Amino acid sequence: MSSLIAVGFKDEFTADDVVQKLRKLQQEHLIDLEDAAIVIRNKDGKVRIKQTQELTTSGALSGGFWGLLFGFIFFNPLLGWAVGAVAGGISGALTDIGIDDNFIREVGSTIEPSTSALFVLVRRATPDKVLEELGKFEGKVLKTSLSKEDEAKLQTVLTKA
Repeated sequence: MSSLIAVGFKDEFTADDVVQKLRKLQQEHLIDLEDAAIVIRNKDGKVRIKQTQELTTSGALSGGFWGLLFGFIFFNPLLGWAVGAVAGGISGALTDIGIDDNFIREVGSTIEPSTSALFVLVRRATPDKVLEELGKFEGKVLKTSLSKEDEAKLQTVLTKA
């Protein structure tokens, strides 16, 4: 089962830095992220969500491949590719996996202007090594599905930054 963690940061840029660090840790097989999203609340209070997985593009690529394959079977590969790409793009745009966008928007509206928050859905992690790397960032745990003990450990590490 995946764990949801939402952490707020004091500026609009730290959440991006943490995502980059988490991607590096994922390449090192220290963490397995199911989904991640960044919410930024600008100085005017407007909330903007940045998804880390672009489903429309991946859907169009996948749909284009399958459309091309079926096009070859039915002797019209160009038409098959075009129809597949459009269908895949629409499917990707309508698919919502991972963290619920409404939840992200709701929590994002509670953070202070000119700040950011990071939402991650973690399948698996090596806690001691991941926490050591995250200790370089100062943040506040906003929401989590972790146990109270694990949440306290995470907050302690983020506070020491």
